[in-house]
Amino acid sequence: MYAVFASGGKQHRVEIGSLIDVEKLDADIGENVTFPSVLAVLDEDGNLQAGAPYLENTAVTGEVIQQARAKKTIVFKSKRRKGYKRKLGHRQSFTRVKITAIGAVEGE
Repeated sequence: MYAVFASGGKQHRVEIGSLIDVEKLDADIGENVTFPSVLAVLDEDGNLQAGAPYLENTAVTGEVIQQARAKKTIVFKSKRRKGYKRKLGHRQSFTRVKITAIGAVEGE
């Protein structure tokens, strides 16, 4: 069983128990997060449900494992023969999430 959902402008294919890195979420470590933008779900029987664009009453739930920052990316610009050089660094923040459940949303 797997699901495809959208978060932070990206799409993620996940199974229960998988660890993924998503764009930084405003959640504490140990807190549960829900991703309601589910694009597709493949169940154990091999049936694929695809949304248009999202599936109704379906969500992916996960637990926040870590709030961290990625390795530094060096951004270097230069113009030849002009003496122009610019060196910048960037570290992107991310949230590591462990997927705990895929399926219907209760109470809706």
